[in-house]
Amino acid sequence: MTWIRLLAAHAPRPCTLVVCRGCCCGDPRKNPGSDHAGQLARLREAAAASGGRLAVRTSDCLGPCAQANVIVVQPTSEARSRGARAVWFGWALDDTATDEIIDWARSGGPGSTPLPDTLELHRIDPPAPKEPTTPRRGRRR
Repeated sequence: MTWIRLLAAHAPRPCTLVVCRGCCCGDPRKNPGSDHAGQLARLREAAAASGGRLAVRTSDCLGPCAQANVIVVQPTSEARSRGARAVWFGWALDDTATDEIIDWARSGGPGSTPLPDTLELHRIDPPAPKEPTTPRRGRRR
């Protein structure tokens, strides 16, 4: 008999930063004055130093390319259970924006700590969900 152990099936999820690194975000050709690699390194360093209270992942493309760099801050599982939802930020291109996002996420993020006024300036709406596409099969008449 083979036993399968589910890893972290019920472990609490930390505040998570999802960093877009698709076609536009993180691209020095689009925003040449920004240190994209340095930004991602700083976010990862903050997560490593957080003792598990903060996580960072990357995404190929989150959608609002005109507002690069995009970072989504997802709430902890505890805050989500109380109704908190992810907060989307755009134009996160400089050290100040990165520092403010890190500080807010370290303090708990969505549902745990009020959003600072300075971050409100970077807040963007998430893209509208795409309609599911279903393969067309022969039509009946």
